[in-house]
Amino acid sequence: MTPQEATKRHIALTEQLRSHDYAYYVLAQPTISDQEYDRLYRELSDLELQFPELCTPDSPTQRVGGAPLKQFHPVQHLRPMMSLDNTYSQAEVREFVARVQRLLPGAQLEWVVEPKVDGVAINLRYQKGKFTTGATRGDGTTGDDITVNLRTIRSIPLTLRPPKVGDIPETFEARGEVYLTKAGFEKINAERSRAGEDLFANPRNAAAGSLKQLDPRIVAKRPLDFVVYGVGVVEGNYRPQTQVEMLDWLRSLGFKMPERTWFCTSVEELLIAIDELDTIRKKFNYETDGAVIKLNSFAQREQVGVTSKAPRWAMAYKYAAEQAETKLKAITIQVGRTGALTPVAELEPVLLAGTVVKRATLHNEDELRRKDIRVGDTVTIEKAGEIIPAVIGVVLTKRMGTETVFLFPKTCPECGAPVSRTSREEEAVVWRCTNFDCPAQISGRLEHWCARGAMDIEGGGEVLVRQLVQAGLVKDVADLYKLTLSQVAGLERMGEKSAQNFLAGVESSKTRDLWRLIFGLGILHVGVGVAKKLGRQFASLDEIQKASLDELTRAEDVGEVIAQSLYDWFQQARNHELIERLRASGLNFQSHSRPAPGAETGQLTGKTFVLTGTLPTLKREEAAAKIEAMGGKVSGSVSKKTDYLLAGEDAGSKLEKARALGVKIIDEAEFLKMSQT
Repeated sequence: MTPQEATKRHIALTEQLRSHDYAYYVLAQPTISDQEYDRLYRELSDLELQFPELCTPDSPTQRVGGAPLKQFHPVQHLRPMMSLDNTYSQAEVREFVARVQRLLPGAQLEWVVEPKVDGVAINLRYQKGKFTTGATRGDGTTGDDITVNLRTIRSIPLTLRPPKVGDIPETFEARGEVYLTKAGFEKINAERSRAGEDLFANPRNAAAGSLKQLDPRIVAKRPLDFVVYGVGVVEGNYRPQTQVEMLDWLRSLGFKMPERTWFCTSVEELLIAIDELDTIRKKFNYETDGAVIKLNSFAQREQVGVTSKAPRWAMAYKYAAEQAETKLKAITIQVGRTGALTPVAELEPVLLAGTVVKRATLHNEDELRRKDIRVGDTVTIEKAGEIIPAVIGVVLTKRMGTETVFLFPKTCPECGAPVSRTSREEEAVVWRCTNFDCPAQISGRLEHWCARGAMDIEGGGEVLVRQLVQAGLVKDVADLYKLTLSQVAGLERMGEKSAQNFLAGVESSKTRDLWRLIFGLGILHVGVGVAKKLGRQFASLDEIQKASLDELTRAEDVGEVIAQSLYDWFQQARNHELIERLRASGLNFQSHSRPAPGAETGQLTGKTFVLTGTLPTLKREEAAAKIEAMGGKVSGSVSKKTDYLLAGEDAGSKLEKARALGVKIIDEAEFLKMSQT
């Protein structure tokens, strides 16, 4: 291919992928299958490898995130980002409208109501239609430059589409919210829990923490989204005259719009719109905490003006979150498998959002002190993001003077060892137990090892693990492989049959794929995704152990932080000894997930499989490893994007759904024919 032909093809592929990204991430109306998209993306990527000069910052291939940053640099907004005045009172909404009317005597006022997305406000700057700079709100005048992280969010256009009206502006600022979906929030917290990391308090906290990551490759893995709500500077021939016109114009430029907006001409219509939004907002896939009321006319906005911190022509009406008051009976400390000490509020049971809440997280010592929470206080609780119960604050009017300040322990409540205060990812600070052999840490590591997402050992849950640790039968995961039937069956409430099932699971785990072993070891920052990537890039655990820090850093999806964590773990003598004991017990150290020769162009490349039922000869993980080794993907649920359902005996609802969607259903014999190389 000549350079001229490459340039022409690059332009065509880029336009196609941008169009498909817009349809999928902005309109939620995909126009092609995942495998067809992947084929186009791969062709573009290969073209840019052959002709590096074609790769530009706005190429679709640049969404995956580049090299980690050393720090964020300040950037000044071309026009200040102001905050909004808030109210929780409909009476104050009436007063707000009346106040604006007094500033515009005799004028007909029109209003727009939009959902207030509970996310992180950002400013996007475009030059001649190309995304050049993205920044946090900061102090309103200057924010942090997070351009590299924002490029990974696929609903943010890197190149503006030609608008319906006017030309693409020379210089242009778009304002909006970066947010995390509800499902994405649950997924991230589940992954962090498995990895022994502190949980995010709510979706907004998770979105903010993600945008503060110095490694954009980590940001690229998080399901962040973006919705636009306004503009800053607009330099061009066309300037919208109203909020309604502006939203329509932004939509035509390629931005994602608010879920729904209301156009109102009276205060009564405003209050109806606010109530309607409150009724439907729980169905949105993101959190909202209010309604934003804006004067529609830009000319009238200029007349009304602004205060030193907020516009006089807009207001945020905040919905009161469902809360409850209850007594804080005690504060206990949970010790995780990484040694982190987490304070937990023990509450008098109270009904909240349809469930009885007895315990709530207090996050860490700093949060406890900031809110001045004391044992015996009457506290207000709510479900953060309507998911996790959290203590919001103290009802000071009910404080009697008998409440006691909770003193964070200087020794571990589980083992009595000293604790140390250390910084963690996302700038959180936690106390940690310094005793690696702390029973709570041992139990946590064993539970993690036995979990379904790791070594998948049936029966290895919290109750059995704690009994094994308390009985002194196990001190690390290698000890599991020395247990006898009499030892396990002799535990309290443990029958012989249950003991046999557990030990059979322990024996079966010896054949698990390498990525499961890597994840099961519980190395800090190494989640399931990273473990799978390592299993596809390294042939064995020994290769990973011998890899240099530079080699680990160069591995796909392994940035500096993860590479350093891996390298440090394998340097410890304790871990060397553990690996050798696992080897002696007969565990598999080889990768079954390494791509087979020619897998990149194999017949399963780009194909998505779902597995259900019991297969005649293959275990599910063996079938999944074959699929991934041949370039295919394995999903946990059936959808229109599924290519094949691999079904065995006792297939359930997935089989019915596949039939309803017209997904091709195959058995093991047909699958084995497909996977032959």
